[in-house]
Amino acid sequence: MQDGLKAANANVVFFDGITAGEKDFSALIARLKKENIDFVYYGGYYPEMGQMLRQARSVGLKTQFMGPEGVGNASLSNIAGDAAEGMLVTMPKRYDQDPANQGIVDALKADKKDPSGPYVWITYAAVQSLATALERTGSDEPLALVKDLKANGANTVIGPLNWDEKGDLKGFDFGVFQWHADGSSTAAK
Repeated sequence: MQDGLKAANANVVFFDGITAGEKDFSALIARLKKENIDFVYYGGYYPEMGQMLRQARSVGLKTQFMGPEGVGNASLSNIAGDAAEGMLVTMPKRYDQDPANQGIVDALKADKKDPSGPYVWITYAAVQSLATALERTGSDEPLALVKDLKANGANTVIGPLNWDEKGDLKGFDFGVFQWHADGSSTAAK
């Protein structure tokens, strides 16, 4: 990410790492405040981001924080409280908001499951893809399924999926969402 930012002429003031499980970010927060940092991208998980947000806001730091889907978790809001409001998160598109998926949304809610999680829909689509390949090939051999999916793709709840020769998914949609203190998110504007 740092190389991409530099290539785009972004002013990367500093790059730092943390220890997973760390809870005291006072030194980092003091540095952010001292250097008047206006934007932080944190590439980790929600427990540490929640602590960072809470500690940053407690000293009046208004820095915009952003992270990957690993921070986009309702538990982040439990840790950060109101400090979570406005954090930016990159996550898969919100397929639970697609009217075509309303039946699945209703079934998940009836089963007391959250249809908005970032992995719900891609996992569902993965199972659909495997089922499609199983049906088309009549085989349960992994290599036959991979060959079929690379050649033919699959139609899923998140749209048509296709893979390249290396097996990487082509054109998967990610978006930027604004996180809210209640654990919900909306598309960032």
